[in-house]
Amino acid sequence: MENILILPLILSFFVVLFFTPIWIKKAKKIGLIWEDMNKPKHPKNVAGSGGLIVLMGFVIGVLSYIAIKTFIMRTEILTFEIFALLTTILLAGIIGFIDDIFGWVHGGIPARLRILFLVFASIPLVVINAGESAMMGFEFGLIYPLIFIPIGIVGATTTFNFLAGYNGLESSQGILILGALSIVTWFTGSSWLTLICLIMITCLIAFYLFNHYPAKIFPGDALTYSVGSLIAIVAILGNIEKIAVFFFIPYIIETGLKVRGKLKKESFAKVNKDGSLENKYNKIYGLTHLSIFILKRFKKKVNEQEVVYLINLFQVLIILVGMIIFRNSIFI
Repeated sequence: MENILILPLILSFFVVLFFTPIWIKKAKKIGLIWEDMNKPKHPKNVAGSGGLIVLMGFVIGVLSYIAIKTFIMRTEILTFEIFALLTTILLAGIIGFIDDIFGWVHGGIPARLRILFLVFASIPLVVINAGESAMMGFEFGLIYPLIFIPIGIVGATTTFNFLAGYNGLESSQGILILGALSIVTWFTGSSWLTLICLIMITCLIAFYLFNHYPAKIFPGDALTYSVGSLIAIVAILGNIEKIAVFFFIPYIIETGLKVRGKLKKESFAKVNKDGSLENKYNKIYGLTHLSIFILKRFKKKVNEQEVVYLINLFQVLIILVGMIIFRNSIFI
């Protein structure tokens, strides 16, 4: 009977696979197209806000999971937690889409207003008192839901959006981090969260088929906000905050580098006529800049794919180190 739970994964995958080409056509028709900044002459021909399709596939997958558990398996599910999770992710995705419509060139939603909106998005988790208030030997009581949960949602959502702008980067990073969290939640006894992670992963895999180099569609903040908020939610509901923060080290580093540039330096590269990349600044203001710098030490020409692969490799190494460090907490 448990094997039937593979159906939400299959359904969510094919929803994204089917509707993404439709969205690409429609987005181009209505002018929702963005510049591909790491290509020569920055062609403005790539459909935007594809994260909405990923979000749709995820919601359909999760709802089908609930339906199967309710009507076929007839077993209890954590209804409050699942619907709080869905509500927060939907709100985060909508906020991201609004930010997309406002346009990154014009600054999107003002930073303070964006933070306020994301705090509002965290309310569903706050009102159900999600997670456990005891951490690292301390009992935080009401401080945990009222302070730590909003900080976690806002922090993960906004910082996951910092490391972006290269074909396939956001979707592949989401696959890697959520893949690691799915393993952790499985071994720590939160198998329902494992399935939630896998549903989003299947959506991201389907989307990656159109988003990898050369991208036919960009994810936009609609995706980065959705995935970032899901990472935080899984950490909270699975009580694996320390492990999730460790897996998030690349984004912590990215945030530090972005702050170094006063949050004004872009992640994009300087593009040569042959499509190879150079750093556009004299200093390092992001992991994409650092990747180009490192790759240039070994070869004359660096392309966009190699930058993405190197960052993904770094993420994999962080995950492996995290699995080793926290092995006693994970593999119990």
